[in-house]
Amino acid sequence: MSASIIDGKKIAADIKEELKVRVADLKKAGKAPGLVVIQVGEDPASSVYVGKKHQMCEELGIYSEVIKLPESISEDDLIGRIEELNRDERFHGILVQLPLPAHIDTDAVIESISYEKDVDGFTTQNTGRLMCGMDCTLACTPKGIIELIKSTGIDICGKDAVVIGRSNIVGKPVAMALLKESATVTMCHSKTRDLAGIASKADILVVSIGKPEAIDGSYVKEGAVVIDVGISRVDGKLKGDVEFESASEKAGYITPVPGGVGPMTIIMLMKNTIEACERFS
Repeated sequence: MSASIIDGKKIAADIKEELKVRVADLKKAGKAPGLVVIQVGEDPASSVYVGKKHQMCEELGIYSEVIKLPESISEDDLIGRIEELNRDERFHGILVQLPLPAHIDTDAVIESISYEKDVDGFTTQNTGRLMCGMDCTLACTPKGIIELIKSTGIDICGKDAVVIGRSNIVGKPVAMALLKESATVTMCHSKTRDLAGIASKADILVVSIGKPEAIDGSYVKEGAVVIDVGISRVDGKLKGDVEFESASEKAGYITPVPGGVGPMTIIMLMKNTIEACERFS
């Protein structure tokens, strides 16, 4: 078997066109979705990511502002700015670009964002609502993963899903999101016994461990959907957590690296912002 490629670039491009229509409809109704991004310091990588988000907002017609603050800003002053933005009706989404300087408590800053405007889906209110099966803002990468799985046409309901990795940003929320879709979910990690045996029974396998090519075809069930979240640079080349060649011989569907999960994250941020406007305006 040779797996079908799940083309994240194409899927993201298709969603982008759908979102343009939704933004236009909102504007006709007198609503304008708005996103503000806060960047603390001048980290070059952060500047690139912030620039891409601002550009995507412009392409979709979302009102966008970038607030750049000095690296020396105090935690209290940063939280004060966020609290002002919580009350600013121009913005339906607030995003704080990570990482923050060492003297600032990242958790405290994230928690200061109103959960209605938490378009990253990182606050404990949103993660708690996800755990309880309530309406919430799902973090962007997990949300993109669900979209990628659904793009195959496979019904998640009733499937056996295995998530390898238990991070707060990907592993835990994607497991809860799959559970919400009525999959039977097993979470695995570095202490899991017989990892290959468990993974090889999965109809849906999501891998997010940050170890290049750690998961090969022996972990993959015939015909499974394989979502590779990892991305590492090895000898100048980008590699995922899944060894693509052997895994693709057994999987029914598989995401490439790059071009799989990555393109979905920023478009899901835009979708979360638009949904926040639709929900809370």
